[in-house]
Amino acid sequence: MYSQALNTASTPADTSEVATRFQIRIDAEERIEPNDAMPDAYRRTLIRQISQHAHSELIGMLPEGNWITRAPSLRRKAALLAKVQDEGGHGLYLYAAAETLGVSREELVDQLLTGRAKYSTIFNYPTLTWADIGAIGWLVDGAAIMNQIPLCRCSYGPYARAMIRICKEESFHQRQGYEIMLTLCRGTDEQKAMAQDALNRWWWPCLMMFGPPDRQSPHTDSSTRWKIKRFTNDALRQKFVDATVPQGLHLGLRFPDPELRCEDGHWVFGTIDWDEFRRVLAGDGPCNRERLAARRKAHDDGAWVREAAQVWAAKQTPGRKAA
Repeated sequence: MYSQALNTASTPADTSEVATRFQIRIDAEERIEPNDAMPDAYRRTLIRQISQHAHSELIGMLPEGNWITRAPSLRRKAALLAKVQDEGGHGLYLYAAAETLGVSREELVDQLLTGRAKYSTIFNYPTLTWADIGAIGWLVDGAAIMNQIPLCRCSYGPYARAMIRICKEESFHQRQGYEIMLTLCRGTDEQKAMAQDALNRWWWPCLMMFGPPDRQSPHTDSSTRWKIKRFTNDALRQKFVDATVPQGLHLGLRFPDPELRCEDGHWVFGTIDWDEFRRVLAGDGPCNRERLAARRKAHDDGAWVREAAQVWAAKQTPGRKAA
């Protein structure tokens, strides 16, 4: 791909001198660009994080995609269709950002399809009712915004710039989801019960979205030191809870946490089931196999499109051969 050509310069060995000069730039809030010298560990961390983010956007299209034809009105269908299309675009931006680090998109996609890559655990849960679409927009995209806005100030330029547009679109998704929940909660008793059931099922998985607790996170220290991340997992999780609980109370909903209480201006929440988090992350969630199978089928069904595009590109460039 075109962006791989950016990385023509070799990366110097990770000597203490190189690492020191690099950290000075990071501490001075300088933006790192693709051809800048960077430690190999920094490059690997970025590839891991950006590719996992890209994979999550692609898999994230699936829980909502099967509701496009079943949405309750033409307006809802159009909005949901636009949202799913946005998610595909987010994956494109992120794969392109990862390519500037010297890895091919084909390699990253292959890692996803063969189960060697991770993506957000939240997208391995089923969407059982229309209220789930509202809960995903309100909670899942709300958590994504909380996690991703600081990435607009990430030390790596291509990632930070991609996140600016992604966050703008995610804010639309969050408002769309909350409006669905608000409509349900103002509707019949049955509709409000549907919204409550969706909150009950999505609340805890959403809290897991921010990753393991700081004491168990192997990448937090280096990612924050390099200013890839600006806040720790636990700090972002707390900000999300503090922002979201008042919204849910305004809807008249009850959070599925008997320990939830407000202390000193913050909402204290109960213990997250980290065993479930690790189980889903390892590929044993409710829809892990189903989602990967759907992604593999889409990739196989689209093979003819990729082949045709390569032939067309070869014809436009004299001397170029189709891959």
